[in-house]
Amino acid sequence: GSSLLTGPEGLMAKERENLKRLKCLRRYRQRYGVEALLHRQLKERRMLATDGAAQQAHTTRSSQRCLAFVDDVRCSNQSLPMARHCLTHICQDINQTLFKPCQGSEEVPCNKPVPVSLAEEPHCPLHLRLPPQMYLPEQGLAVPEELEAAPTDLYLSAAELQPTESLPLEFSD
Repeated sequence: GSSLLTGPEGLMAKERENLKRLKCLRRYRQRYGVEALLHRQLKERRMLATDGAAQQAHTTRSSQRCLAFVDDVRCSNQSLPMARHCLTHICQDINQTLFKPCQGSEEVPCNKPVPVSLAEEPHCPLHLRLPPQMYLPEQGLAVPEELEAAPTDLYLSAAELQPTESLPLEFSD
């Protein structure tokens, strides 16, 4: 786009206008002066903030353990994401609303945490109550007596089922 004679004497007015547009397009998205300085500082602050947050989140997440105590010993399991307790002790957190303890049955109480579902009382798979059976099978079919006393001569024996002559097999295209 540039020629040796870039001065006003070497180019016509139209060529000068085209060269001016070309130079503007080349630096269209570049920042200059104070704007460039502020932009660079903003980028540096963002990089420090995101690097620090990512590093901090990584270190706290890897060292985040359950806050529950069992027999005066802290639980060693890793806590659930965005929670302070592990899956075993999540029901001890009074602020959480995603899990409820299983009610169990009358014979065997159970406090295993179960995710809240559309059911009013969620149960673990061990204590899940199945709905009543919708289909009850019939006790027995009554077979008429005339079918039971069918003559046996109506049935063919295995020897009678054998073909008597061999027929050639023909395959067509």
